[in-house]
Amino acid sequence: MDTVSSHSDSSTSGDLSELLKEATKEVHEQAENTEFMRNFQKGLVSLHEFKMVMSSLYFVYEALEAEIERNKDNPVFSPIYFPLELHRKDALEQDLEYFYGPQWRKKIPCPQSTKNYVTRLHHVGQKEPELLVAHAYTRYLGDLSGGQVLKKIAQKALQLPVTGEGLAFFTFDNVSSATKFKQLYRSRMNSIEMNVAAKNRILNEAKTAFLLNVKVFEELQILSTAKSQEGLAKSDIPTLRSRTQNTANGDVQLKTEYRQTGVSTKNNSTFIRWTVIVGCALVALAALYIS
Repeated sequence: MDTVSSHSDSSTSGDLSELLKEATKEVHEQAENTEFMRNFQKGLVSLHEFKMVMSSLYFVYEALEAEIERNKDNPVFSPIYFPLELHRKDALEQDLEYFYGPQWRKKIPCPQSTKNYVTRLHHVGQKEPELLVAHAYTRYLGDLSGGQVLKKIAQKALQLPVTGEGLAFFTFDNVSSATKFKQLYRSRMNSIEMNVAAKNRILNEAKTAFLLNVKVFEELQILSTAKSQEGLAKSDIPTLRSRTQNTANGDVQLKTEYRQTGVSTKNNSTFIRWTVIVGCALVALAALYIS
């Protein structure tokens, strides 16, 4: 898989965690300047979009954690093996059952960019396991950093239950202090023995991981935009007041009330598109590695 150019030997001295943070600065700026990021404050509240995001994340974490389990005893990864504290697959399964019902596995979509991400994760885990460090660090520390904030936004924007149903992904029950745990994680990661060539490859893979995340959410935005255009009148948009309800087949949907406002879709910026909220926040946090 193509990656950006590698670092020189002189630039790979120092802790891997700091090198990763520095190495992803440029690609972070690249992500900020996409249409995806510029549309951060536009769109409609849509449970459909949120469900698509959670579905894609499920496929990503299913692949990532399968490869982590494959390599849990491999010294190139074992120091950062924290399944009880970090793994998200089980939490996402809870959320998807809440949103889609007991037959959720048959209903969730997997867009092509998500499939590409999954393919890369399996390749890395089976052929280049040392590169799993980049993917685990990018995903887990980003999620851990922004989980509680995103959980509160989701509850308010989508009027989800205050008891937390549908939001298990954002909750890390076995991490009492996110700040202290991230310090531990970085320390463990910095302790992994590797030569300069391996370190260079991990830095490049971190950029690849970030770009794969961006591609996933860009495609989700395209898909959600297409669906929105199908459902909206060309000249007017409805005011959307919504709450969640369970249908007969267990699928959670938004119950909506519409009234015409005469506001053009082109000028509307009062709603939050959840595909953008979750996608941008997760990839941005992954890049910044917020302390």
